[in-house]
Amino acid sequence: MCLNGYRPKLRKPARFVTITVSMTTLDDIVSLCKRRGFIYPGSEIYGGITGFWDYGPMGVELKRNLKNLWWKHMVQMRSDVVGMDAAIIMNPSVWEASGHTSSFSDPLVECKICNKRFRADKKEEQEAHEKEHKEKTTWTEPKNFNLLTEVYLGVTEPKTKAYLRGEITQGVFVNFQNVVDSTRVKIPFGIAQIGKAFRNEITPGNFTFRSREFEQMEMEYFIKPDSGEGDTWFEYWKKERITWYQQLGIKKEHLRFRDHQDDERAHYAKKATDIEYRAPFGWSEFEGIHHRGDWDLGRHKLSYRNPVTGEVFTPWVIETSGGVDRAILFLLLEAYTKEEKRIVLRLHPFLAPTTVAVFPLVANKQELVRKAREVYEKLKPDYQTAWDDRGNIGKRYLSQDESGTPFCVTIDFTTLEDGTVTIRYRDTALQERFPIDKLAEIINVHIKEDFI
Repeated sequence: MCLNGYRPKLRKPARFVTITVSMTTLDDIVSLCKRRGFIYPGSEIYGGITGFWDYGPMGVELKRNLKNLWWKHMVQMRSDVVGMDAAIIMNPSVWEASGHTSSFSDPLVECKICNKRFRADKKEEQEAHEKEHKEKTTWTEPKNFNLLTEVYLGVTEPKTKAYLRGEITQGVFVNFQNVVDSTRVKIPFGIAQIGKAFRNEITPGNFTFRSREFEQMEMEYFIKPDSGEGDTWFEYWKKERITWYQQLGIKKEHLRFRDHQDDERAHYAKKATDIEYRAPFGWSEFEGIHHRGDWDLGRHKLSYRNPVTGEVFTPWVIETSGGVDRAILFLLLEAYTKEEKRIVLRLHPFLAPTTVAVFPLVANKQELVRKAREVYEKLKPDYQTAWDDRGNIGKRYLSQDESGTPFCVTIDFTTLEDGTVTIRYRDTALQERFPIDKLAEIINVHIKEDFI
């Protein structure tokens, strides 16, 4: 690479050999997340609490980057989508009108020996549980169990019962008229939102895949009530969403669509398909595209008036509903690479929690430390930048590889002589020397080259 006439000096990369493995295990990811500060068990010092997770310093940056990229793609770069942020707790009448108090449920069976409950459609979990008992296990008949999480509000008894939202979608629908009245949107248009939702899951599991507290990134796209238009937009958003995940680095062969059959569609859906990832525990959903018809606006008795013709109708809705935590999990699984002498997290540079790490070659030479601090402060305003002066340089490189840092910059004694530094690339371990004032340029070039 030649930047404005400057040709860098190259160093051969360290000899790392990639071991071909059939698939990364979930245990690999759980261990990495704890070790490198991505995700911790919730309330761990008190024994944890099932279905809740805390994001550490690396995890919170990865999550923020994913949400920012989603928002830029779905809202900022479009002229037909606006955003909002609705309250987590809403009037309970919202959930009655939407059908969640009557239909938002899972059928459960209960073990007659220990009274533990499992979803009736998860036969493998029931079979695994049966092995825990010496005697023959018998089960109750399936019964529906509502997934909404109840909360009680007020300072005097009896308190008012409400719910933590089971999905973020309804906050958009109940504000549909407010958005139309306060903006210049015209059908077709979308309303996007990112936020927390809660479900009283019976059997949380597979790390963060099935949790009781989770984050969603959703967009409700409102269209004319026309079958042809509904099919067109449904197919459009299917292609749009799966392409986005491929651009973030998920291989095409690790993704697929799975259409919902008539007997498994949600109570609100005319048509539904899932984007699934080939996880260690099987093909698993992490985003749904739903044709919700006029179910939601109709239940809330809301309509739209065409500002030109005056026609009044209840719009149909095409929804894209992605799980932030599930996407994070699958991006980690996709990026995790085990080599002979190192573990590399090959995250897209736009997703990586840290863009560049800066090291002094040794920590006991103050002239190197001062110069490295200058470089660190120079890069920090524009990139998520890490400082590390612990241990030997090789161990620092390996630590940053595991954290997914695309670039490492080392300040050594040659830097003091000619103002050049060594930049090392995560994926290849190739090292090049550049002048300090070229660092931002080279980082930007590589980030743009990496983006599809």
